[in-house]
Amino acid sequence: MAYSTFSIPKQVIHGNNALEFLSTLEGKRASIVTGGHSMKRFGFLDEAKTQLEKAGMEVQIIDGVEPDPSITTCKAGGAKMAEFQPDWIIALGGGSPMDAAKVMWVYYEHPGYDFMELVRFNFPPLRTKAKLICIPSTSGTASEITAFSVITDTDNHIKYPLVSPQIVPDVAILDDRIPAKMPPLITAQTGMDVMTHAIEAYVSTAADDYTDPLALHAIQLVFEYLETAVKEPTNMVARQKMHDASTMAGMAFSNCSLGIVHSMAHKIGGEFHLTHGEANALMLPYIIQFNKKATSKYARLEGILGIDNLEHAIWNLNARIGLTKTIQEGTNTVIKEKDFLAVLDRMSERAEADACTLTNPRKPSVEDIKNIYKAAYYGKDVNF
Repeated sequence: MAYSTFSIPKQVIHGNNALEFLSTLEGKRASIVTGGHSMKRFGFLDEAKTQLEKAGMEVQIIDGVEPDPSITTCKAGGAKMAEFQPDWIIALGGGSPMDAAKVMWVYYEHPGYDFMELVRFNFPPLRTKAKLICIPSTSGTASEITAFSVITDTDNHIKYPLVSPQIVPDVAILDDRIPAKMPPLITAQTGMDVMTHAIEAYVSTAADDYTDPLALHAIQLVFEYLETAVKEPTNMVARQKMHDASTMAGMAFSNCSLGIVHSMAHKIGGEFHLTHGEANALMLPYIIQFNKKATSKYARLEGILGIDNLEHAIWNLNARIGLTKTIQEGTNTVIKEKDFLAVLDRMSERAEADACTLTNPRKPSVEDIKNIYKAAYYGKDVNF
């Protein structure tokens, strides 16, 4: 039996006002990578900058990272860092700026590196110039804790999951105040991303005694606290529990990978810009139906949770937090039938080839994936 590894950031700083940790860093310069305007609007960007300045650092702001960050954005950010020469890279925001910062880091330390080598998981050595801190604004992607980054080829409409222990952040800072600013829809979408991470990690073919407890507890926390976090945005207990669940699920899946929920969500997200967490929420119950024929771990999970049917429990949770049961009835991203069918073959082929497919508990064919997509679009049970 081959040996396994378990990698997480060297430090996880968590709790109220955890941003203050930035004032303890040593270095001359820091680059903050962030997305749109929410971190600035809520004062967290300025607070992070102030804490870094207390540490005696000059601060560069690289903002405007788009949802589903592109290869172009990552290369441009790396070039800006190469001019500034930071000792620390600080990613502040949702999964997009954190994922982008990881790849900007590559292009800062290794300008001109072939992106397709990253797709093949051939990463160059990092930390020759800078270290990375990730500060999540959402309780969802867990990029602050993982060896993963998802980057989009906008020309070809492909999302690439990149994986390497080189891009596990050096420090994760979990400040409960930040996700408390998320609106209900984003709380729901990112919360179901946590659920999907945890369930896929639990049934992964690479799961082990280190990842299972983290995945299991994250699942329990999401079932218990997500609806409250969506409906009571200022409930700090629910916010803290969801933030912790996100990180624990990330610790699990970063070390045992995921499955075809993510493979399929990556591809439909790349085609239609369907929010990743919502794509996961839509696909997850149908893929549980598909996978149940290959593993007993869903039944074990149902026993632990005290429920009869996991996929029905997830559909019920989705309904309570404002997410639909099918792709066709989606209201947050409308995908017309003719558009869906036009790219179905391409999505299915690309999903089958996605890296996350390798650890799915049941090996799917391209035709299987196509039929699961159709089941999720039209709301049909997966019984093949």
